[in-house]
Amino acid sequence: MSVDRTQVLHAAAALLSRKATATMDEVARAAGIGRATLHRQFAGRDALIRALEQMCIEETEAALDAARIHEGPADEAVRRLVGATEPVAPLLAFLVTENQLFEGDQQHEGWARLDARIAGLFRRGQEQGVFRIDLTPVWLSEAFYGLVGAGAWAVADGRVAAKDFQYMIAELLLGGARRSVEQ
Repeated sequence: MSVDRTQVLHAAAALLSRKATATMDEVARAAGIGRATLHRQFAGRDALIRALEQMCIEETEAALDAARIHEGPADEAVRRLVGATEPVAPLLAFLVTENQLFEGDQQHEGWARLDARIAGLFRRGQEQGVFRIDLTPVWLSEAFYGLVGAGAWAVADGRVAAKDFQYMIAELLLGGARRSVEQ
């Protein structure tokens, strides 16, 4: 039987983003495979985490590309970004919460690229006069990550309907980020 590595990694990310201490046995069960099969794919937990890290970065970068965040008004780009990240939300939740991705004081270069692109979108929105200038682009990026992660968990737990993911995140994020006329 052939094992779909991507499917295994998605299952691992969904589990590990909710339970960082999950064992390899638990990861294998979540992926619907045996522990021996998991170990044939990944020599150990570190190899699994590194593969997850790489896939998360690649898929999130593809979502950013698909969202065309450099085009049009920044608030519209944020809506596209939320929609494009929905399929990779559990991976992004994993990437944001996984402390093993940071080695010492160094930030992983892939994460740094993602972070720079998202912060750049919020900075552009501030320059366009669309977003508040009293909130830094970094803080707005962190709010985005937090909402996407929380949304992914809420949908996975059945507390929020999947069809509401985009609307609820975009409305809450933009409601707090938009610059009001009085400012």
